[in-house]
Amino acid sequence: MINRNSLENDLNRWNNFIRMSPNDPKGYVQRGMVRFKLAQINESIQDFDTAEQLDARLTPYLWQRGLSYYYAGRFEEGAKQFEIDLTVNAQDVEETVWRYLCQARSFGATEARKQLLVVKNDPRLVMRQVYELFAGNCTADDVLVAGKKEGKRGNFYSHLYLGLYYEAESNAELAKEYIVAAASLYPLDDYMWYLACVHQVLRGWG
Repeated sequence: MINRNSLENDLNRWNNFIRMSPNDPKGYVQRGMVRFKLAQINESIQDFDTAEQLDARLTPYLWQRGLSYYYAGRFEEGAKQFEIDLTVNAQDVEETVWRYLCQARSFGATEARKQLLVVKNDPRLVMRQVYELFAGNCTADDVLVAGKKEGKRGNFYSHLYLGLYYEAESNAELAKEYIVAAASLYPLDDYMWYLACVHQVLRGWG
């Protein structure tokens, strides 16, 4: 699980960076990411907002803020962030799916599926299958099979997005099963692995 001591050290490092360079947006983006990993969701959003205020060109690249919006329950703002992100990265399944997840929490999975954007060229097999799942064109087993073909990373992503899919479907039992498996069985040095851990914490899953 998360090494809090390491993250606290990272937080102190970026605090020092910001003290030395208070007008450098990089420091706020990096500190915001650390704060998210520590489940300090509102504080992470504050840092991403500050980075944007310092450099408005960052707006379509602040996908991390979209994730924080989701966990803050600010679903409309999350969907908007991912829509903006997709103007510079139109073939990214993850940002398309996160837009769906935010919309599903706002007005239901059925309506969100109707508004799912078309993505065709993601190079990752597992993410192509994840997209098909959210589009209603394949099963959970299809996603798991694709994940296995891509090893540990593929297994992580298949379990993470199955958990998120079931959360959007209001199936808390299966959401918990897959998110907990993603976090505990397939640890990665990856922002999305930290997200799985944060998800567990915020949902009270241990």
